[in-house]
Amino acid sequence: MTRFSELGLAPELLDALRDVGYEAPSPIQEQAIPPLLEGLDVIGQAQTGSGKTAAFGLPMLQQVDHGEQEVQGLVLTPTRELCIQVTQALRAYGSRKGVDVVAVFGGAPIRSQQAQLRAGGQVVVGTVGRVRDLISRHSLLLHTCRFVVLDEADEMLDLGFLEDVERILALMPASRQTALFSATMPPPIRRLADQYLYHPVTVKVKAATLTVETVEQFALEVSPREKADALVRLLDAERPDQAIVFVRTKIRCEQLFRVLRDRGLNVKALHGDMTQGARDGVMISFKEGRLPLLVATDVAARGLDISGVSHVINFDVPTSPDGYVHRIGRTARVGRSGRAITLYERRQRREIEAIERHAGVKLAPWVKDAHVAPTPITAPPRRHSKPHVSADGEGPVRKLIVAGGRAAGLEPSDIIHAITVASGLDGEAVRNVRVLERFALVEVPEKDADRVVERVGASEGLRIESARR
Repeated sequence: MTRFSELGLAPELLDALRDVGYEAPSPIQEQAIPPLLEGLDVIGQAQTGSGKTAAFGLPMLQQVDHGEQEVQGLVLTPTRELCIQVTQALRAYGSRKGVDVVAVFGGAPIRSQQAQLRAGGQVVVGTVGRVRDLISRHSLLLHTCRFVVLDEADEMLDLGFLEDVERILALMPASRQTALFSATMPPPIRRLADQYLYHPVTVKVKAATLTVETVEQFALEVSPREKADALVRLLDAERPDQAIVFVRTKIRCEQLFRVLRDRGLNVKALHGDMTQGARDGVMISFKEGRLPLLVATDVAARGLDISGVSHVINFDVPTSPDGYVHRIGRTARVGRSGRAITLYERRQRREIEAIERHAGVKLAPWVKDAHVAPTPITAPPRRHSKPHVSADGEGPVRKLIVAGGRAAGLEPSDIIHAITVASGLDGEAVRNVRVLERFALVEVPEKDADRVVERVGASEGLRIESARR
């Protein structure tokens, strides 16, 4: 097994890795770190949870000259949640070297971020829009920047940020080193790489390493009245290091949080009705390990990719089989093991069976101290993946765009409900629902797409149209 010490990293970075408990590099780290340390441009195709932040962050930090206070490295992210996550990781990796990492993102006072940049900021992590804003105000100068990373580039494409990304890259020195990381490589991302990267080395983690391979999966039948009590008993028996408890709605999230808090548990809630400052505080506390238990809605937990999560508990059955796979993928990160337990009522047995068919697994009955063989769960098809087939495997699907996203308080369940109620489509045929900041993406069978667009707009008050890409 390769060790970090064999990759050419500086002693202070190796010490920092030991501080955070990293023992051996993941595949993306093992393949990407050496060429980046050599100064080569790199394209890394890897999903969240594969360890890519360390893959680009460690070489960037190694190249930072501690004696120079100008901006030397820039990481562009599509969302504020990812910006915060990357910033926390880089600060941990660069702690022994004393590198100053500044986060800049929308929704927070720009003046405080300007002050942080004036005080230092050798590495800047930022969302695309806020970085452009700070550049236009002459608060962020990139003429000394030697290293730039585009993190989750396909998310930037989905959010419509590529034009802004190109404007930012055009302002940077031609001699810079560039790394681009993306889970998929659709044509616009490939064209971006061809134009702005110089003879890049391509590093691609095989799909097999991107699956949830070490999750023990259970189901527990409960009555509606006893559900909260059953959860408390389950938590007492499992004693998780860190657990995310998923619920379907914001109201349910607040209710369950209060129940668990009143039972004396150290717990916080995470949902879309919270202020962004409150959400950021909860996310940071959870990521740093100070918070052991989190009750969250699917969308609110979207930016949480944390290696210490030992348990995922579905207090509410997910709205779709795809949602189940996404949820349990929050545990067993970067090669660690995990446990996933789904609570369900007798009337939801068919939903559990649909999950089992989709995920290719039989959920074992949960009892205290039960263990089963971990089952591989391949992540569901992501955007731009081929081939596109409908939920029943018969025919193509069409991608639709829904006006409104997280900023409007939309959740996947809201979109699925609107489509099924308005069009009569079965919920299992509504696939790959992805709620972004300003809009949402969803796939429905091609043969039903026109009906969905027409009826949802007319009866449910959502503006929805076909995606043209």
